Amino acid sequence: MKLCIQIVFLLLDFSLAVVPYIDPILRGLSLKKYDQADTLQVEDKNDVLEGSKTVYAPEQPYYSNLSYNLHSKETYCSALKEKTIFKRTATYSSQQDDLVDISNEIEKYCDFDDNDADHMIYENATEILFESSVSKKVDLDENQLQNENIEYRNLFNMSFNLHDDHSTSDIRKLQGKIMKKFMNTHVDPCVDFYEYSCGNWRRYNAIPADRATYDTFEIVRENLDLALKGLLEENVQTKINNNVTFMKKSLLNSDFSPNDTSDATVKAKLFYKSCMQEDVISKRGASPLLKILDELGGWPILNRFWNGSNFNLILLLAKLRLLNNDILIAQWVGPDMKNSKEYIVHIDQTMLGLPAREYFLEEANLKYLKAYRVFILTVASLMGAKPNVAEKDVDDMIDFEIKLAEIMASTEDRRNISELYLRTDIAALTLYFPQFDWKSYFDIVLGTDIDLMTPVACYCAKFLQDLLYLISNTEPRTLQNYVIWRFVRHRTNNLDDRFSKAKQRFYHILFGREKNPPRWQFCVAQVNSDMGMALGSLFVKRYFDKKSKMDTTEITKALSEAFKATLLENDWLDNNTKEYARMKLDYMDLKIGYPDFILDVNQLSQRYYDVEIHPDYFFENILTILRHLTKVEQKRMGGVVNRTLWSTPPAVVNAYYSRNKNQIMFPAGVLQPPFYNRHFPKALNFGGIGVIIGHEVSHGFDDKGRLFDQEGNLHMWWRESSIEKFYEKSECLIEQYGQYVLPDVRVALDGYLTQGENIADNGGLKQAFRAYETWVKAHPEADETLPGLNLSGKQLFFLNFAQVWCGQQRIEAAKSRIKTSVHSPGIFRVIGVLSNSEEFSREYHCPRNSPMNPEVKCVIW
Repeated sequence: MKLCIQIVFLLLDFSLAVVPYIDPILRGLSLKKYDQADTLQVEDKNDVLEGSKTVYAPEQPYYSNLSYNLHSKETYCSALKEKTIFKRTATYSSQQDDLVDISNEIEKYCDFDDNDADHMIYENATEILFESSVSKKVDLDENQLQNENIEYRNLFNMSFNLHDDHSTSDIRKLQGKIMKKFMNTHVDPCVDFYEYSCGNWRRYNAIPADRATYDTFEIVRENLDLALKGLLEENVQTKINNNVTFMKKSLLNSDFSPNDTSDATVKAKLFYKSCMQEDVISKRGASPLLKILDELGGWPILNRFWNGSNFNLILLLAKLRLLNNDILIAQWVGPDMKNSKEYIVHIDQTMLGLPAREYFLEEANLKYLKAYRVFILTVASLMGAKPNVAEKDVDDMIDFEIKLAEIMASTEDRRNISELYLRTDIAALTLYFPQFDWKSYFDIVLGTDIDLMTPVACYCAKFLQDLLYLISNTEPRTLQNYVIWRFVRHRTNNLDDRFSKAKQRFYHILFGREKNPPRWQFCVAQVNSDMGMALGSLFVKRYFDKKSKMDTTEITKALSEAFKATLLENDWLDNNTKEYARMKLDYMDLKIGYPDFILDVNQLSQRYYDVEIHPDYFFENILTILRHLTKVEQKRMGGVVNRTLWSTPPAVVNAYYSRNKNQIMFPAGVLQPPFYNRHFPKALNFGGIGVIIGHEVSHGFDDKGRLFDQEGNLHMWWRESSIEKFYEKSECLIEQYGQYVLPDVRVALDGYLTQGENIADNGGLKQAFRAYETWVKAHPEADETLPGLNLSGKQLFFLNFAQVWCGQQRIEAAKSRIKTSVHSPGIFRVIGVLSNSEEFSREYHCPRNSPMNPEVKCVIW
């Protein structure tokens, strides 16, 4: 196989280079929830690789109380004793019985010398201390939870009241009240700043039964979802089209091409209505899915006598790709990493039916695999499968998926893209993988008679070899069953309540989620995921304040200047690399709020011209949108990359950096409290949205972003001496974060996996604070205080930064993400960053070698 790849390189004269990569399993595009990954906006799906675009918010936040750097036994013992005293006097009424007295363990450990046996006792003491720190069920019903968060809602409403009925003092008073109630001022901020900032957060914010995690981001998203719900439920005055294309023609036909240029925002409202009509969806049952399955050759598990004589895997995979499904092979159209102006085809190994390959391969995950089996059997049964047939088929499917997991490259094996990336063409793929009819596949997927010399970027040569061998040794019935199951698995989201309940039982075991989210919330998310620009248009017109765009632009400029100043002072970068870095900063493309075209009715309608929506056909509406997303990709082929395109809807709570475009993006949805409010002291805005901006800017210079030049092309612009020093400094962060442990799951963080996000977190805070200090010097008269908090502006900066990461998560959700998340848990995003910050220690007067001010600090930018 290696010889084949070498021959291809010789024939095509292409070279390999080290470029950033994050396994698709890790990413799933963190912004989206796991069960919505198949309906992402096409621009969101793959810029180059699924790891080419960073997101700020975590995939799933975690909760733990291990909240300090343990640089010495002395500081650990001191902190542990303080923690124990606090735990004994805590007022968490729902957790009082769970508090553990560990004074004996402290005495055992702290009386010993530092040695290996000693360390074992330390670990045991840590586990005992934090056994009760996992999220506990608090006896609050949903109405109580809503009441607890009413202040957040009020602040949200004030923030988006464009008539400015509320004064600066009103908003500051409310924000001060919110921040104060979440703090635990009994804790020394120099011992545990996370506990100091977020110690009371759990008292007011138990994890709702329909969530696996709950944090500041989720609360902010809830407020945004409620606003979007109100917009979507407004009356629609329109004539319903009862002659939609999907009633006359199969969605799988190559010529399926609706042409409806009516108002896209009306379509979005009708789409929401179709999702909310549960009675209609219930009456239709599984019939819409069964109909499309017949067109795909049927699901053998439903038919004991299924005839596989006409089985055609290539045709099946291609048809499913038309519906935006990547099964067995992931395929997309995106910019080439070595020429970011050129769109080319990309192929890679795909995702599995569980979050990661380890779920199929490790004995510790057997219960999840069993739950997966039950889920498949339940869905098949609901669709009419006979138990005696279904059990054998499901066992064969799972055996196949286990073998598929075995041949997939692990995260560790994919860290060096130089061993994976191969720019080739369809002719070469046909030559070296003749078992797969690439020409026929791409003709269908790309909707044209494809040229054999069409370039293809392949990241999975070894996987393809093993996959084709596996396929050749698998029965057609098993292959058809498995491929169709992967399609059915996602479509259960669009069927009646029986399927939702089956999925919920599975999710309860997989993530710990106790019930499904409210129907309206699911439907809002569905519309935002599938028609995000149309919904974003409604949101921006109603709520978005142009002043926030101007403020954010100014903060971004200040952050850029702060970064440039840091570069000048940097003594480990050579001058040539500094010049390139400054140039990359100058070229960085900033997008704030929303794309202008969404305010133009005609342009917005043209974007969704091939989407027809009927309020009584939710299932078909989904498939129509999936065909639309595929067509957008098809149109890219042969074109030049449009750097002005937005890659995410406006009404989302997140921020992004695209390495392949050297572009940072701040959607309108994130410009709200606690990240930003025009009435806040600038300390909060710099500590909120300012840190986010700094984080995304820093991604351009992290372990992966530094490999791309100012235009987003893979280009080694660093001198060797600077690269070596960068690695040395990165190793400090890797080791620092690698020591953090979530005792609840007894797994240490992967400092290497989270390296890029940790670099960005540390750099973002430093540059944001530097920019804030510059602003303060220019505005000495500004009032940078909040009512009720006896803190300076600079102290408020760090407090707001920390409270962004208040949150908690169920144990099962933590187990699910700890192995795959590129983000550190929220608590360590606070503790890790601030313990590296001289500025934080100065403002909070932390003694040297206190837990939050260790002597050894890891600093890159």
